[in-house]
Amino acid sequence: MHTSRITLDYEQRLWEQGKVHVAGIDEAGRGPLAGPVVAAAVVFARGMSIPEVNDSKVLTERSRETLYAQIMSDALGVGVGVIDHTTIDALNILNATYKAMHTAVGNLSLLPDFLLIDGNRFDESSIPFMTIVDGDALCFSIAAASIVAKVTRDRLMKEYDAKFPDYGFAKHKGYATPEHREAILRMGYCEIHRRSFELNTQLALDFE
Repeated sequence: MHTSRITLDYEQRLWEQGKVHVAGIDEAGRGPLAGPVVAAAVVFARGMSIPEVNDSKVLTERSRETLYAQIMSDALGVGVGVIDHTTIDALNILNATYKAMHTAVGNLSLLPDFLLIDGNRFDESSIPFMTIVDGDALCFSIAAASIVAKVTRDRLMKEYDAKFPDYGFAKHKGYATPEHREAILRMGYCEIHRRSFELNTQLALDFE
């Protein structure tokens, strides 16, 4: 059982400063060897909270799915940005993550007054923002965004599993598990693998 540290403290301070639409932003999929990086931006009405919301990493898949539906129902706005493996290879994963976050904000149905972003840095924004280390474990709006991003990406990876059934994407979601590494050694990369994640030498070493 994980004790939640999630609060509305960050949002509350901004609401008190007159910021009406505060967006929490997080991503899923920076580390995997395959598939897209996905970001979500979520805006709630002032004072709105969902007690069970937590960092997506500490929730079960079933809990994430249930909370995803509630977030989509209760939020004032939800935007998602999906950046594919080809763009990740072209931009590098950090810049692709920024692009996913900008896309998510751009896909909101309303314009945020302020962005709360998980992590320790962001590139630039015409909208004022704050980065929060471990924000997905501390800030309600960011935690909600982490759930939306994770569920969205996991669903995409299950679709890819149907197209590339020999890699186990539905199980490991593209992360570098032993099973995934072994599949790459056995069959090579498939269409959705990130070619910029150069692991061929390391893979060979791991299985000597």
